[in-house]
Formats: sequence, structure tokens, C-alpha cells
Amino acid sequence: MQNTTAVAPAQAQSRPLLAIGLLCAACALFAFGDTTAKYLATVVGAPIGQIVWMRYLGQFVGMVAMLGLLVVPDLLRTTKLKAQLFRSVLLLISTVCNFWALRYLRLDQTTTISFLTPLMVALLAGPVLGEWIGWRRAIGIAVGFTGILIAFRPGYTEFHPAFLVSMGSMLAYAFFSLVTRYLAPYDRAEVTLFYSLLAGTILAAPFAWADWMPPNGFLGWTLMLSTGLYSGLGHYLFIVAHRYAPASTLMPFIYITLLTHTAAGYVVFDQLPDRWTVAGAAVVVLSGLYLLHRERVTLRAAAVSMTVDAAKQR
Repeated sequence: MQNTTAVAPAQAQSRPLLAIGLLCAACALFAFGDTTAKYLATVVGAPIGQIVWMRYLGQFVGMVAMLGLLVVPDLLRTTKLKAQLFRSVLLLISTVCNFWALRYLRLDQTTTISFLTPLMVALLAGPVLGEWIGWRRAIGIAVGFTGILIAFRPGYTEFHPAFLVSMGSMLAYAFFSLVTRYLAPYDRAEVTLFYSLLAGTILAAPFAWADWMPPNGFLGWTLMLSTGLYSGLGHYLFIVAHRYAPASTLMPFIYITLLTHTAAGYVVFDQLPDRWTVAGAAVVVLSGLYLLHRERVTLRAAAVSMTVDAAKQR
């Protein structure tokens, strides 16, 4: 029995191809969700508040249906209530800003901006969590932000406030990621996931009802509810992928979202990125990959140091 228990985690960690496949499927679902939200906002003309609320409501109902209504009291038990509520509000802000920006920007543009999230997390981890970065990673982060300037060329092209809104979405999600990291030792993942849906389900409801536009027939309701389905299933596959491979293995494949969102934008809206967006996105992606490389080097050096210390103690 002990041998079986010890082997199971190793087997789960030894399936990187499955993990990468699950992550790619999650990226495709995220593209479907963003594309549907953009279609509802630009083509159907649905209010942003309604789209946001239906997204959260669909995911909330789906989670309760999957886990069972009786487990809800357990999911509400947290040792860090204020942090959970703050995290939930951050996700709501990020979602609202992203959906509003999608009304005016291409899918590939909002995706390029979202690639700054790991760079911003690394930059903010110092003052927020005390995890300070070295000068090499600081330069990598600066280069990544330069990529955004290349992509959108402020001063050379017409500036739209949606760029700033999309940056706000990215910044809110960066803080959301930091709070998630802070909460990891205190609450179960199911509790944190449950709380992440509360603010969107409760706080967005009055805005949705005040400006409610009845969906047009079966297709309209399907599109509205599918935003929550895509998001919920995508996050579930994202979590499962990390059971079969470490984050360091999966991180480079997150950038496939640029391909999935670009493809969706072309199929549904006949939109393709220009060469400046492609060049800027490449700079941001390379910066993110460099930060990942530096993190691996740091972890490897720490592991070697611990091994040497352990040998000296013997």
C-alpha cells in the first residue's frame, strides 16, 4: 500500500505531453470565451455588465452543480476572509476591464497586453511579498514593456482609451495572482476558486439587471451562458494540467493564447494582427521566457546550495 501511494504522484508528474495538451485546450477555451464576449458586445450590442454577470453566474452555477450544494458551507470557510474578498474583487475588475477593452480592441491586442502579467507579477512580488528580483530580471521586465510600446506605437497611431483599460485589466490580474500566491498556504484551492466567483456573481448582478437586454432566442441565451462554461472548463483544465507537469514546464506554452486568439479573431471578425503587434508580442514573449529561464537558474542554484550544506552537516 505504501509503495502504491508513493508511486501515484510520480506517475502524475511524468505526463508532460498530456499536461501540455490540457493547457492548449484551456487556451482554446479562453479564446472562445473572449471571442464570445467580444461578439456579444460588438455585434449583438449586449451591455458589458450583463455579459460579465452571465459569465460569473454560469461558472458559479456550474461549480456548485459539479461539487454539490451541500459543500457550499465548507467552501465558505476561510482563514483569510479579507484577502479572499479582495482577490475576488480584483478578478471582477480585471474581467470588466478586459470585456470593455474587447469592445474596441482586437483579440490579439488584448492578448499581447495580458502577456505582461508574469512580468508585472515578478516586478510587484518584491514590495508586496518580499520576493525581490535581480538586475537581470529587472532588465528583462523593462524589455517586455518596450514590446508593448512597439506593438501600439503611442504617438504614431491613433490612441484609444481601451489600451489603458486593457492595461488596467492586466494590472488587476497581476495583483490577483499575487494574492493567490499569498493565500495558497492558508486555504484549499477549491475555497479560493469558489471565492473568486463571489464578487462577480453578487456585485455585478445589480448592474446587469439595471441595463438588462433579453437575449435573442435560444442562440442568444446559449452565447450568454457559454461565456461561463468556457471560462469554468478552461480554468479546470488549467488546474488539471498542473497536476501532470510543473509550472516551469507549462509556462512557455501559455503563449499559445496569441495563436488561439488571433485565429478566433480572424474566423469571427476577419481581423489579423499587423506587423507591429507581432513584433511587440514577440518581444514580450521572449522577455517572459527569459524570466522563466532566470527563475530556473535561481532554483537550480538554491538546490545545489542546499545539497552542499547538507553534505557539510554530515
